[in-house]
Amino acid sequence: MTTPEPHFVEPLLKPDDNRFVMFPIFNQDIWKMYKKQMDCFWRAEEINLAQDLGDWEKLSADEKHFISMVLAFFAASDGLVLENLASRFMNDVQVSEARAFYGFQIAMENVHSETYSLLIDTYIRDESEKTRLFNAIENYPCIAKKANWAKKWIGDNRSSFASRLVAFAAIEGIFFSSSFASIYWIKKRGLMPGLTFSNELISRDEALHTEFAVLLYSKLLKKLNKKRIYEIIQEAVEIEKEFITEAIPCRMIGMNAALMTQYIEFVADRLIVQLGYDKVYNVANPFDFMELISIESKVNFFERTNAEYALANKSIDKDIFDLAADF
Repeated sequence: MTTPEPHFVEPLLKPDDNRFVMFPIFNQDIWKMYKKQMDCFWRAEEINLAQDLGDWEKLSADEKHFISMVLAFFAASDGLVLENLASRFMNDVQVSEARAFYGFQIAMENVHSETYSLLIDTYIRDESEKTRLFNAIENYPCIAKKANWAKKWIGDNRSSFASRLVAFAAIEGIFFSSSFASIYWIKKRGLMPGLTFSNELISRDEALHTEFAVLLYSKLLKKLNKKRIYEIIQEAVEIEKEFITEAIPCRMIGMNAALMTQYIEFVADRLIVQLGYDKVYNVANPFDFMELISIESKVNFFERTNAEYALANKSIDKDIFDLAADF
């Protein structure tokens, strides 16, 4: 690893007057990711909820509670990702191409937040319960713990950009993993097509955001040591395990708790390897139906007609994640 000079500043973070002008493009790989994200644009209005309300009434009380908790976490978490992008990363990173990606990511996180709020507003008829879910951080300790971990990194003025970049890669790559998997279980049952299709789109987007964090990390000259990487990732894993076992007991969703925690470890190992380090957990993916939406999946999402939300007439690269496969 490169040894930094006393006043070393990462090239990504070095102020440059040219950052206000997009061309010429110096970082083609970052620019390509920005264009890929643009081609994935979709709107909350494109989610068809016509069947969902009827399916919602068929669910058990436990299943309704499970979906409500997932949506409550998601609705809160996107706001935290937005806060970090707007208040920290957009100010930290000085490379025009990366700032373009973050700017568009902010727009997409707003779409995600709107979608989750719309789903809660559609499914939950009781106004007091709806209010609790919209204020999940204050009302659910297991969600508050995840939120507080994210807020800790947003307000951290001592840790390096590299540490904060890895932490938010863990938030988007690990904190969402068990909830995404849970909703895919609903898809397997043929229920809630609006919920499950929005999950496909959002999990695809979040995988792309995680991949972008990995790309930026690869460009840092001062990498974190293995101990620090493991510390950040393992903290995120333990918090996610607690969330899935306490907030969403696996008896509610037909998944074994041990297998769900194994899946979280599997996703964490994938991220660790992408960052350039050795696995910690060395476990297999226990959920075959999730294989195609793991971070490493390279199947073309846009080959499926029921998920064609790329802009018209665009040529899409083959390394978009397939979130619409039949499980």
